Amino acid sequence: MKAGGRKPRVAVLISGSGSNLQAFIDRAQQDNSPFALAVVISNKADAFGLERARKAAIPSHVVSHKDFQDRESFDKAIHGVLQEYSPDLIILAGFMRILSASFVGKYAGRILNIHPALLPAYPGLNTHQRALDALERWHGCTVHFVTEELDAGPAILQGRVPVLATDDAATLSARVQTMEHIIFPEAATWIASGRVEIVDGQVLLDGKPLAKPVVQDWLEANQ
Repeated sequence: MKAGGRKPRVAVLISGSGSNLQAFIDRAQQDNSPFALAVVISNKADAFGLERARKAAIPSHVVSHKDFQDRESFDKAIHGVLQEYSPDLIILAGFMRILSASFVGKYAGRILNIHPALLPAYPGLNTHQRALDALERWHGCTVHFVTEELDAGPAILQGRVPVLATDDAATLSARVQTMEHIIFPEAATWIASGRVEIVDGQVLLDGKPLAKPVVQDWLEANQ
């Protein structure tokens, strides 16, 4: 990712506790991090992620969706804040708003999301319970570029976790979230360091087309 001779600047959009944001803060504070966190934006004033940003001395803004009549006007306000910081990459870290097509178009190839399932399986909500109901042996999370179609953008990296016989939705969610904190900053690192790019809707890893996302298994990640 070209950034004019500086570290690529990352904006993080949140709605809640910001646990994935904290994973990005931890990675950005490492000496060898290829990216810098430029701004945190929340649509909720009481999001704990704003406190994480404050402690890390990252500029933060609240843009409440309740102050706008429609999605497009809300997205325009988000865009206005982003323009102040010129981010190279936008991270949706538990941002619970669906972005408009016009917003996605402005930042095409520069918005990254993580979905709590092994896409294309289980797009949408309640993924953990759906995986349990289907008696899946494996579940996980997927980092993907954001497109106009929900949870359907080109995937980069997946974290795979076992589904245990003793699991309920809460315990499975906790295990998946642990993997999210590993693979989400890792995927952003690949992009910021130039290893991953998207060209004509195709993800390239080290200059070669990525036919399917790279998979990180639970056991490998927790050795």
